[in-house]
Amino acid sequence: MSETASFAEHPGYRRMFRPGELTVGLFLPLWPYRGDLADMAGQGETIRLADRSGFAAIWVRDVPLFDLGFGDVGQVYDPWTYLAWLAAQTREAALAAGSAVFPLRHPIDLAKQAASIDHLSGGRLVLGAASGDRPVEFPAYGIDFETRAERYRQTVDMFRALLEPARPELSSPLGRLRGADLLPKPVSGRIPLLVTGSSRQTPEWIAENADGWLVYPGVSNAEGARALGEKAAGWRALIPGARFKPVATNEWIDLAEDRSHPPTPLRGGFVLRTGTDALLDLLGRWRDAGVNHVALGVQHGRRPAAEVVAQLAEEVTPKFPALSGPAPKDPLW
Repeated sequence: MSETASFAEHPGYRRMFRPGELTVGLFLPLWPYRGDLADMAGQGETIRLADRSGFAAIWVRDVPLFDLGFGDVGQVYDPWTYLAWLAAQTREAALAAGSAVFPLRHPIDLAKQAASIDHLSGGRLVLGAASGDRPVEFPAYGIDFETRAERYRQTVDMFRALLEPARPELSSPLGRLRGADLLPKPVSGRIPLLVTGSSRQTPEWIAENADGWLVYPGVSNAEGARALGEKAAGWRALIPGARFKPVATNEWIDLAEDRSHPPTPLRGGFVLRTGTDALLDLLGRWRDAGVNHVALGVQHGRRPAAEVVAQLAEEVTPKFPALSGPAPKDPLW
């Protein structure tokens, strides 16, 4: 069975991924936290615009603690609470985590939270899973940072087993389960799991165990797109049975009003200042290189986020629209 067939009835996956196609998502937050939570207010209207304007997914991050030495606070809000709010604000877009830090979370909690969001959103959750890159968080949780690779694999295995339709019996270093079950189960049978970066695993393990790969883009130009394509092709060659598994990436942009503004790396290449024409060219190169989804972040741009999202909705998503698939299931309300 192909990977596409295994998620044939999954509204979120089908909206984002198809062989040979590329869709565009929106990474939250829309503007940065600057020391006052009031700074984060007012995003709902723009998110609702993105939902009805062809964006395939809305993305959130999992950053439990503000590491003062790291300098990036993430999105401030707990990702599961944020996803629940997004489920109420949107109707079509997939809800994606990029990514939950699996070694910091117990798999029972991860499975319960993920399946709950999946139900509340009508089956739209696509879950990125990362091993964590902020050493300060691990001792705060009482977890050895150096054990995160093994703990990641254990968490993935137990997470998936807990969400199987049949009542599981589990024996893992993370816990034993007998005579109990976890509810709810995913709306469409499974929750797509995208491994983020290497997550301290081998390419072979990722190819066999992931439902997709969330990989960093590298340099955002023609040469970088070729390199990313070679990386994606090399990974796909390891997938058992040559099944389709999607590749996704992300980019932080500072979108210029002038469509013809040339692509200009800022902040050491972390942010790309660009006009629409160059952005469309880059997205096309990524599509041709085998990338299936790109999540765009706008929080580091100099223009109001609402203006930028409206411009993307007018000039970009019509060229790379969300895909058709099964409609989200009716939520509880």
